[in-house]
Amino acid sequence: MSTLNKFRAIGLAIALLIFIADQWVKKFVVEDLGLDRIGEQYPLLPFFDFTRTNNYGVSLGLFEATSMEMRWILVGVTAIIACVVAVWMFREKLFGDIAALSLVLGGALGNIRDRWLHGYVIDYADLHFGDFRPFLIFNIADAAITIGVVIILARALFMREKPDDGQDAAMPDKSS
Repeated sequence: MSTLNKFRAIGLAIALLIFIADQWVKKFVVEDLGLDRIGEQYPLLPFFDFTRTNNYGVSLGLFEATSMEMRWILVGVTAIIACVVAVWMFREKLFGDIAALSLVLGGALGNIRDRWLHGYVIDYADLHFGDFRPFLIFNIADAAITIGVVIILARALFMREKPDDGQDAAMPDKSS
């Protein structure tokens, strides 16, 4: 197996692990902890609780699905985006890019499954410092998508490909 194929296999494994972890924790929060109604809480740490909420929209609750048609449109659009991310992941050659895209893919699949089954995404992670909440309530899928996008942006902004030495040698010397 080539190195590139190993990177892609690892990327698929990361996406699968994110998906499984996301779905398992959602099941744990709803079934094992019994947080099946919006607003129910299970305190874990002084600054972190499991607080049940349902997200009918996408990122930050935008584009909220207020009808059955809109629900299925969101499922379709997010599925198309997940397919684009998967194709993009298989076109990349650098492991850092593949890993970042696999985080996005795994998170997207977890949230798509929720929306498909329930009509909303189950959110539960409530980070707070007293009454200050730096984030909306989220889940593992949301965190993976956010981290993946930040990595992609950071790599795009700060990691530049260096030209081959052969290209530099072929360039004419302008000093003569």
